[in-house]
Amino acid sequence: MKTASSPTCIFFTDSCTIQYMSSHKLSQRPLAERMRPRRLKDFIGQKHLIGEGKLLRQLIDSGSLPSLILWGPPGSGKTTLATLLAQTISAHFVFFSAVLSGVKEVRQIVSEAQELRAQSDKPTVLFVDEIHRFNKSQQDAFLPHVESGLLTLIGATTENPSFEITAPLLSRCQVLPLHPLDPQDIEQIVQRALTDTEHGLGEYHLHIDEAALHLLSRAADGDGRRALNYLETAARITLEAGKQEGFTLAGEPVISSATVASTLQQKTLRYDARGEEHYNLISALHKSMRDSDPDGAVYWLGRMLASGEDPLYLARRMIRFASEDIGNADPQALRVALDCRQAYHLLGTPEGELALMQAAVYLATAPKSNAVYLCAKKVQKDIQRTGSLPVPLNLRNAPTALMRKLGYGKGYEYAHDHRDGLVLQEHLPPELTGTTYYEPTTRGYEAVIKDRLTKWKQILLKRQQHAQMQSTE
Repeated sequence: MKTASSPTCIFFTDSCTIQYMSSHKLSQRPLAERMRPRRLKDFIGQKHLIGEGKLLRQLIDSGSLPSLILWGPPGSGKTTLATLLAQTISAHFVFFSAVLSGVKEVRQIVSEAQELRAQSDKPTVLFVDEIHRFNKSQQDAFLPHVESGLLTLIGATTENPSFEITAPLLSRCQVLPLHPLDPQDIEQIVQRALTDTEHGLGEYHLHIDEAALHLLSRAADGDGRRALNYLETAARITLEAGKQEGFTLAGEPVISSATVASTLQQKTLRYDARGEEHYNLISALHKSMRDSDPDGAVYWLGRMLASGEDPLYLARRMIRFASEDIGNADPQALRVALDCRQAYHLLGTPEGELALMQAAVYLATAPKSNAVYLCAKKVQKDIQRTGSLPVPLNLRNAPTALMRKLGYGKGYEYAHDHRDGLVLQEHLPPELTGTTYYEPTTRGYEAVIKDRLTKWKQILLKRQQHAQMQSTE
């Protein structure tokens, strides 16, 4: 791995060193890379962090920088912000990719940081891109050097640090969430790229019509890098098309909505089937159905389908929902969820997705009850508390003479031999006698169940009282 010095920063890569401030021909680097802000005042977005009076602004003004974890979606400015922060405190900046490097490179960086401190007392900021890709032992390699202050660590991650960063390292860093860029921020980035003659597309005197700008900014989905990639492609198409595309504004080329639309083709939504966004969306779907909101349910279901989620996973979640949040308030809900899975399995995409939508609407509009779910929780709690309680003898089967001799099945009351099919008989172990696990609500069909159980209890109570009166006479 080679290194090269620069007044403010050094980038380490697997094969070469890139001086951030060095000049390159525009055609050799992507527009998104060329347009990285060189000064903090040019940084767009994340006003909750770098606005006047906000945390990072206060840290910069104080001239100090703690170890940080920058957590945000792609294209929200994590790498750029880390670089600019290092510049503001005149630090030696080291770029480190968790994808391309390991503990060996960490040791080399530590050695260089120690030499630099001894020579000039200059701080070293180590920026670790995609830090969540490091395993526990690799993350632990940073700990002593972060704790001693030799390294100021800035880690960037798209994953929730609570799940991906070890607790010891997380406790030594401050987590700063970055938000997806607003469409207005994206529009500002695009306009700046069109007018910047040194690093952007200014030399081509391009314009973009208002409708095309709105389309591009929303298609970027909060990702500044994606927006500039779209813009670069649309600019190339426009310039190559020449007058066939239609020049206006005193003969200068205009990027049209049609050009942007052809550039976009199919929008890729922010999603990670195994990451936090997956759990955020499935949580939104589940809660929308629980709160009886069919509009929210079909929106979040559609979002997950459009993002490439496995439709059978969604069907399984709805089957679970039918029991957990509807239960016997509408026993048909479980059948609908099961049929939905079978329909998708038979039809596939896209036809089968309509069955998923139908099921989501049905589940959202069904009466709700978590009585069965609470019942299951109570049962499991008692099982854990009491262990393997023996089955009462009267409830045991007695297929052999030995079992009958031991009292298996003795005293069992056969319900069909009694009036109303009801018997005065305890079915729980003696330690749990009288416990009530299932408590139906008054919603949907469960109201019928509740009324039925209440009447049965009243009938059995009267029989019990009658039996007691007879035994005392």
